[in-house]
Amino acid sequence: MIKKFVTMVFLIGFVFSTTAQAKESKVFEKLESLSKVLSYIETNYIEPVEGDKLLDSAIKGMLADLDPHTVYMPPEVFREMKVDTKGEFGGLGIEIVLKDDVLTVITPIEDTPAEKAGIKAGDRILKIDGTVTKGMTLLDAVKKMRGPRGGKVILTIGRDGEKNPFDIAVRRDTIRIRSVDSELVDDFYGYVRIKSFQEKTGRDLKRHVKRLNQKSGGKLKGILLDLRNNPGGLLDQAVRTADLFLDEGVIVSTMGRKGSFQEVEMAHKEGTQPDLPMITLVNEGSASASEVVAGALQDHNRSIILGAETFGKGSVQSIIDLEDGSGLKLTIAHYYTPKGRSIQALGIKPDIYVSSVPPKKTEVHYLREQDLEGHFETPKGTKTEPKKNKLFKGRIVDLKEDIQLRRALEYLKTWEVFRDRVAKS
Repeated sequence: MIKKFVTMVFLIGFVFSTTAQAKESKVFEKLESLSKVLSYIETNYIEPVEGDKLLDSAIKGMLADLDPHTVYMPPEVFREMKVDTKGEFGGLGIEIVLKDDVLTVITPIEDTPAEKAGIKAGDRILKIDGTVTKGMTLLDAVKKMRGPRGGKVILTIGRDGEKNPFDIAVRRDTIRIRSVDSELVDDFYGYVRIKSFQEKTGRDLKRHVKRLNQKSGGKLKGILLDLRNNPGGLLDQAVRTADLFLDEGVIVSTMGRKGSFQEVEMAHKEGTQPDLPMITLVNEGSASASEVVAGALQDHNRSIILGAETFGKGSVQSIIDLEDGSGLKLTIAHYYTPKGRSIQALGIKPDIYVSSVPPKKTEVHYLREQDLEGHFETPKGTKTEPKKNKLFKGRIVDLKEDIQLRRALEYLKTWEVFRDRVAKS
């Protein structure tokens, strides 16, 4: 193990010594130090340690000072990540991040054991089956929470508004996430909920919209697109989602480290749905790919965005397969909306703000990208304010129960009334 590593260091050092500048030669010195440390541990540490595990730890440490979305995934975790995007895995059903070295819930996935057990966005997971999570990596936490269905996991939770931590028992199940759900509301309004962006989301969404139109007898009057608590997923499926409602123009662009656009995704006229009135619901749990969709629809004035300010994850990760079956998720660029706005640490600001917290209840501080240690700052020169929509002005409202959905439906109905009045005047 050591000989192979030293040989690798020597070859890298040879390249540096012949082609690199003095600054790069320091990297070679560090590689030599790393090789020595590895050797000392393997030969002198009080207990035997596997070299592979030491190198895995070295890689994790290398990434620890980067942004929170750049991670190394050992083979078993990498395999699970690939399974996740297919919409089925064994576990509890929560999206988590590290905040101040504490595992924190972004959102429980809808209709999963975690949601049913009462886990909420913003909860801090202090222990997993009695093991303190302070200092635990995301990958280690995921491994402890996942497993065969039927197994019980005890999560010790810290929650704003609660004086003391408390335990919640969650029983593992096979998490089958149906990416798209839909329902016809009041006979003529289509409600579509996208829970996450998976391999077949774009195709399923098109099928759901077609079915809603058939159910309404071909008289669909408007669409409610619900992206609340959608943590993101596959960018290409977010692009296909936006493309379904846009017939031209930029959907999203990405800019890398040298300030040049790496990729620009465009909308196509073919397959675009009819230009029905549309309201998109977002909240603090709407992140990444869901923010891309909301930003594109907002910038093209295709949909009113209603709800609360989104999470603010505007960075792009590339998934890299490594030779031993492990993987690297590496941040390589930032997302930009069609009008050149960055999402990073800012999120998407709704046209109409509607709180999800009922009146007389304490406002909850939801975790957002800008709260994560090591997050990227908003790129310089970023445009932060969208063009004001001509039809609606931002307003603050607060209703009971499912406030946001109720208000969105009210606006869709009002939209039709105003359009008819204008047509008759």
